[in-house]
Amino acid sequence: MNEEIGRRLREAAEAHQPDHDRMLARVHRGMAGTTVRRRPGIARSWPKVVLAGSAAAGILAVAGFAVAGSGQTPPAATTLTVPTTSEAPSSTPSPDGPVPPPATGRPAPATTARPSSSAPPSAPGGNRVTDGPLSAQGAIDPHSTVYWAQSTLTFGTTRPLTALVVEVRITQTGGVQRTGQWQTGPADDFTVTTQDSGDAVVYRWELKPGRTLPAAEQVFAVQYNHAAGARQAGLDSYLVQATTTDGSHTLRGGFTTP
Repeated sequence: MNEEIGRRLREAAEAHQPDHDRMLARVHRGMAGTTVRRRPGIARSWPKVVLAGSAAAGILAVAGFAVAGSGQTPPAATTLTVPTTSEAPSSTPSPDGPVPPPATGRPAPATTARPSSSAPPSAPGGNRVTDGPLSAQGAIDPHSTVYWAQSTLTFGTTRPLTALVVEVRITQTGGVQRTGQWQTGPADDFTVTTQDSGDAVVYRWELKPGRTLPAAEQVFAVQYNHAAGARQAGLDSYLVQATTTDGSHTLRGGFTTP
């Protein structure tokens, strides 16, 4: 019985002629029937290709087995090339690609600094200022020391005064402290004040209303302590405002050093 089955198989194998063209056509038809729309569709089409390839491999295996049983040389194997799909380019830019320049910030708006306030320049030392019937001269008393000083304003008028304001400013150069003041006119004729005002000590005389000063020379002096050493009086100043029968007058100046 077994010999009969073996004989029939050998006869069938000898009579079988594999049709390579039909096999390839079947494989290509199976592959062409798959439509690739997007990457997920490609994944779903692979089972058909695999089944077609498996069928072709089965046919070749049966043919080879039959030929082997008949003792004939099997035909040359046919290599099937399955097309592969290429990966879609990544949407992520390459790190080596051009990098946009960083955004440039707006420059800081330019600001215009306000000029710092400074003390008004005083008149040059030794300057004698005159205005109509008035004249004045400021000087540092020669008896001043390295710790104490007196600034003296000599004021003259050729006409009687019905109003007068005298102001002396001693700049705070270090350790300046007021110690007193005096004038040659009657003390009862004036209202006298002294105060620290920012960067200076201010001495002020004001003629009381209804009083009159005769045409004469007047002296107004201020006294103060200061830091040890020779003190610079270049920023000290005086201001005189007076009213006579012919109108108002103003004098300004500084103090000379002996």
